[in-house]
Amino acid sequence: MARARVLIADDHTLVAEAFKRLLEPECEVVGTVPDGRALLRVAPQLQPDLVLVDLNMPLLNGLDASEQLKQALPKIKIIVLTMNEDPEIAAETLNKWASGYLLKKSAGSELLKAVRDVLRGGRYVTPALQEAVADLLARDSRSDTGRTLTPRQREVLQLLAEGHTMKEAAAILNVATRTVAFHKYRIMQEFGLENNSELLRFAIKQKLVNHT
Repeated sequence: MARARVLIADDHTLVAEAFKRLLEPECEVVGTVPDGRALLRVAPQLQPDLVLVDLNMPLLNGLDASEQLKQALPKIKIIVLTMNEDPEIAAETLNKWASGYLLKKSAGSELLKAVRDVLRGGRYVTPALQEAVADLLARDSRSDTGRTLTPRQREVLQLLAEGHTMKEAAAILNVATRTVAFHKYRIMQEFGLENNSELLRFAIKQKLVNHT
C-alpha cells in the first residue's frame, strides 16, 4: 500500500524538519514550504494527500492560504499545526476547510495519531480544545437567528470600541494581532457591520461601552 503524501507549510525551518523526521517512517513527506504563497504554488504540482499548515506564515497566512487551497484541491486534507489555542479560530478552520487542529506543544505521538485519523477520513481536535470547539461548532450549525457574541468577541469588541488599536488589544489579551483582526472581521461579517463607526455603535448597543 502506497504511503500517504504529506506537504508541510511552516516558516520555521527547524520545526518543519522536526515534523518531517517524525512523519517519514509512516508517510512520504513530499516537501516543505515557508509561506502561504509557496503552499498555493507547490501543492498543485506535488498533489499531497495531506498538508500540515501553520497559521502564522509570512506573505500569506495559513488561514487564507488553506481556504484557497481547499477550493483549488477539494479532496486535499489539511491539519492545522499551530501555537494558537483560541477555540474560536479552531472552530472556524474546522467549519471551513480543516480536518484537524493540533497545538505545536503537543507530543509527537499526538501528531501521528492526528495524521492517521485524518487520512482515514476522520477529524482530529487536540484534547485541550475539544470541548470548547464542539460547543462552538454546535452553535455555528444552528441558525443565525439569536446569534450572540462569544466571550472572546466581546473582549475584542470592547477594547476596539474603547479606542485601542488592534496591536494594543492583542497585547492586553496576550494574543497575536492577527487573532484580534480575525475576531474583529468575524464580528463584522456575522452582524453585517460595514465600518468602524458601525462597530462602535454595535458595541454601545451591546452595552460594552458607554455612549459619550
